[in-house]
Amino acid sequence: MKCTACLGGEPVLTDGEIADLSKQVQSWSVVEKEKGIKAIQRTFRFKDFVGALAFTNMLGELAESEGHHPAILTEWGKVTVTWWTHKIKGLHKNDFIMAAKTDRLYVQ
Repeated sequence: MKCTACLGGEPVLTDGEIADLSKQVQSWSVVEKEKGIKAIQRTFRFKDFVGALAFTNMLGELAESEGHHPAILTEWGKVTVTWWTHKIKGLHKNDFIMAAKTDRLYVQ
């Protein structure tokens, strides 16, 4: 699937929709950002910083091509990725699409 444009004003996903979509990206966790904003997050592990940085760069290219950008924390041996839709201050189906695409980039 490909991300669709989210112009704002769309509703955030319901808890039921989040539960259904979460089944498709089981390695991701629903987290709460500030003030009740829900997001999905996963930490990817690597042997070293070089691997973590290479993954970060691939994810950056994917995000640019889809027009949807995550929060990325790159550290030695790990990258934490958090998806949510800024314009609606919560989760949208695009976030789950991008989580699945992020999973495909990860080679252990």
